[in-house]
Amino acid sequence: MRQVTQNYKSGKIRIESVNSPVCKEGGALVRTAFSVISAGTEGMKVKEGKMSLVGKAMARPDQVKKVLKSVRQQGLAATFDKVMNKLDSLTPLGYSLSGTVVEVGSGLPGIRVGQRVACGGAEYAHHAEFVYVPKNLMVPVPDEVSLPHAAFATIGAIAMQGFRQAGLQLGETACVVGLGLLGQIMVRILRAAGMHAVGVDLSPSRCELGRAGGAKLATTPDDPTLRASVKALTGGFGVDCVIITAGGDTNGPVELAVELARDRARVVDIGKTRLDLPWNDYYMKELDVRFSRSYGPGRYDPNYEERGIDYPIGYVRWTEQRNMASFLDLIAQGKMDLAPIVTSIHPFSEAEQVYEAMAAGAGGGLGVLFQYPEDALVERRRSGPAAGSKREAVAKARIGVIGAGNYASSMLLPHLAKDERATLVEVATQTALSAANAQRKFGFERSSTDSPGLLRAGDVNAILIATRHGSHAVLTAAALRTGRPVFVEKPLAIDRAGLERVRQAMVESGNDRLQVGFNRRFAPLMLKLAESLAGRTYPLFMNYRVHAGQMESTSWYLDGKEGSRFAGEGGHFLDVFAYLTGSRPVTVSAFCQRPKSATAEDRDNVSVTVTYADGSVGNLLYLTQGGSQVAKEQLEVFGGGTTAHLANFTRLDLYRGDRGPSSTSSRLDKGQQKEMAAFVEAVVSGGPLPIGVDCLFDTTLATLAADESLSASRPIEISEFWAEEGAVGERDAEAAPPEEAVEERG
Repeated sequence: MRQVTQNYKSGKIRIESVNSPVCKEGGALVRTAFSVISAGTEGMKVKEGKMSLVGKAMARPDQVKKVLKSVRQQGLAATFDKVMNKLDSLTPLGYSLSGTVVEVGSGLPGIRVGQRVACGGAEYAHHAEFVYVPKNLMVPVPDEVSLPHAAFATIGAIAMQGFRQAGLQLGETACVVGLGLLGQIMVRILRAAGMHAVGVDLSPSRCELGRAGGAKLATTPDDPTLRASVKALTGGFGVDCVIITAGGDTNGPVELAVELARDRARVVDIGKTRLDLPWNDYYMKELDVRFSRSYGPGRYDPNYEERGIDYPIGYVRWTEQRNMASFLDLIAQGKMDLAPIVTSIHPFSEAEQVYEAMAAGAGGGLGVLFQYPEDALVERRRSGPAAGSKREAVAKARIGVIGAGNYASSMLLPHLAKDERATLVEVATQTALSAANAQRKFGFERSSTDSPGLLRAGDVNAILIATRHGSHAVLTAAALRTGRPVFVEKPLAIDRAGLERVRQAMVESGNDRLQVGFNRRFAPLMLKLAESLAGRTYPLFMNYRVHAGQMESTSWYLDGKEGSRFAGEGGHFLDVFAYLTGSRPVTVSAFCQRPKSATAEDRDNVSVTVTYADGSVGNLLYLTQGGSQVAKEQLEVFGGGTTAHLANFTRLDLYRGDRGPSSTSSRLDKGQQKEMAAFVEAVVSGGPLPIGVDCLFDTTLATLAADESLSASRPIEISEFWAEEGAVGERDAEAAPPEEAVEERG
């Protein structure tokens, strides 16, 4: 299929040929008929894309703050690589469309193949021939509504949410500042609801369109009669509400709002505009300033948008989905006429020229639509030869990769792409652009959205899995059954049932050629630390402090389906203990905070103590609530008259007896390059993988035992913890099949 993409680094907008998205549970695959160009949102992206790196930074100070935080914790080099990887990627455009359902996932009642739907969401409703959309971001299109008009449903929902935030009552007067696409729709909603509408815009032609749409008054802000006309219309009081739909850097809309508003009126901001409130003027009128967030309740909530968990109507009357349906209902009843707003419809093949015109300042009108061909084909992967299994030495590691999110693209794939012993054959991801990005950057022979097809590919002799945590065990087991070496980014599993699934796959296939992404044991300074302990006959006492930092509330790491945050990341640090001791864990004890005011434990801040068979003890503090400028990791090791201090993988100090420290400094290097090189070497040579399977299982069990210890409030014996499982648990039996498990790690 074809899709519009933007490279944010260069600003270039192109139509790319990419694979069709996968239809998942709780959603539908839709063939796009029409999609709307948002002159405001997309125009801003086009403008920012043309800026220099400095200009982009100045335009997005919120992102600059994140970068600076990452530099403090991860180092300049690692942060630079991540930022450039993010910038030099193909990103989608578009968020409002209409089309026809061609495939329905399970758990989606009321939607059928062939049904006309309107779809929304910047993460889903892209300018593309096919889109996958979850159920709460799509609504059926009434028979009375044409597909071109239905394509405006998401933008209509934005206006609906702004209207609801305004709290208007029948007979009141509202002024809409900014009569672009959103403002024109808002004027028509106000009139449909029985309000008096006033419009203000710099463009006389848009003012005329606003009057045609039902505005009692619509004129430019410099019209000398504007203030007097508003007073005459409102009995001398001023408008009850000012709705700002304008964008830009000028403070004019905010200053105009206070002039036109009555005492104790409301000001609702929908557009992204400058908001330097004239304090005294707003104070004297005691204006109520409100924001309207996108399409309505549910926006930015992954439980609502991604997992399809609706809000009960008794508690949340108007969700984003219900706002979309309400807007379409206005059109169906004849109360909303979009025909005057639709200024042009372009064939999708002309998308590049349309955006070039937009970048040149010729936007082409208000309501601009793309129309899509009806003969586009769903294609997720080209057919290939039958699967094969190769255990002997091979000329090259021909690697198939499942998942190519930000971590894989910045920390794993660059090293494989540079390794002359490796060929990147196929990358399979859930979203078409993620696969296309990886293919473009790292030279994959092909890309797909078909992970089962990759597992069957006969020209692949090794598999790398870098998806979200909850899918690791399912995909690893499936990959092991193909007989090929498998690298899976940590964790190996997020529960014992998943680990048992992997074990059974090993037993039944006879394939134990597995490596887990415990990269820290490959770091240069960690190797030097281990070398200093070589030949020891004494136990070690190890203190590892990790300040992981707080996650954004929308991060997928916080999704319970992906396991706890510690289950996902804790294995990194417990593997260091296993590496330095060369011994197996015996018991695991974990403790966490329970604040007096809280109803639940804070399992993101945990203390874990592991005892080992050789008498060593490892103490891990995994924390998220400290200062943001603290380096992420500090490790101290004591034993046999030696002390080692490793400071965030940039400095190692060794103290022996009463001698001063022997110090080694390095750029921050956590071992990903050597980790990848070791995997490739094992594939090419047919030799053993660098970490024994027992150690991989031990570390995973120790990580899971920490969570069990928190729940049971007692130490956990590893031998009993694993023996209790016995067979595949109920959760494992219901686990998602491989084709539904692919979601790349961000």
